[in-house]
Amino acid sequence: MLSRTGLTVGVDVGGTSVRAGVVTAEGAVLDTAHAPTPRGEAALEATVARVIGELAGRHPVGAAGLALAGFITPDLRGVRFAPHLSWRDAPVADRIAARTGLPVVVEHDANAAALAERHFGAAAGASTTVFVALGTGIGAALLLDGVLFRGAHGVAPELGHLRVVPGGRPCPCGKSGCWERYCSGTALATTAVEMIAREPGLSPALRRLVVDDPGRVTGRRVAAAARDGDPLGIAAVADLARWLGEGLALVADVFDPDLVVIGGGVSASAPLFLDDAREHYAARLTGAGRRPLARIRTAQLGEDAAVVGAARLARDAC
Repeated sequence: MLSRTGLTVGVDVGGTSVRAGVVTAEGAVLDTAHAPTPRGEAALEATVARVIGELAGRHPVGAAGLALAGFITPDLRGVRFAPHLSWRDAPVADRIAARTGLPVVVEHDANAAALAERHFGAAAGASTTVFVALGTGIGAALLLDGVLFRGAHGVAPELGHLRVVPGGRPCPCGKSGCWERYCSGTALATTAVEMIAREPGLSPALRRLVVDDPGRVTGRRVAAAARDGDPLGIAAVADLARWLGEGLALVADVFDPDLVVIGGGVSASAPLFLDDAREHYAARLTGAGRRPLARIRTAQLGEDAAVVGAARLARDAC
């Protein structure tokens, strides 16, 4: 049972870091704890348990929720597969519960972030919401009257792996031409490198990075270049905007949402691309000009969204 304070812990388990927070029933983050993400199941579980225990030692918390990128079992207790973590068909909730003495649930990180935005942020009151997290790839969630749609096996909706370019850029998922390979932080960097190869004089600053090490061209650096007026940075961001609009038109044809919320790290640069993306979306939508358009908004909770959503889920489930 939850403590009388109603405090729970949300944990965002990422490929490079584990970030935990104590969250109130109103969605406020009171305290946080961090740790690097280790390799190996046992080490990872010990780290997650340690950050939860650290916060539980300072606050009377009653449950914990974990948010991570991966396939979660329908009972929210196991992890079938997490591409950036070591869990494979693992009863994660039971293992962390045994280490911490707290009830534990597990959720996909995009689902957790979408729930947080529904209760405390940009998605409040919407009937059909598609949440699209633009980061290293694309995470996505679908809320129907505030309830997560998970599909028959708990993995819906994998929007980032819709194939938008047959025979296009290879994707780590094993397919090619996936939406996230053209619309994400990674895609922004890839587009810039390809443009530099075609027109090396267009951006001397970014070209120097490519010559030294192509890995130094990141989505964040390309966005910064665009903000500074760099022609190649602007062109790469425009390409991302086009693909965001194209993808959202596909998504809207399937789900007909009244709201799309754009989150993830790339959303911090939304002023550079979101208006153009809206125009592309409106032009590419089936029945364009003869049907209502979804509102497209940026997320409000930033990097706290997955932590807040996981904590909220733990409160509701435990």
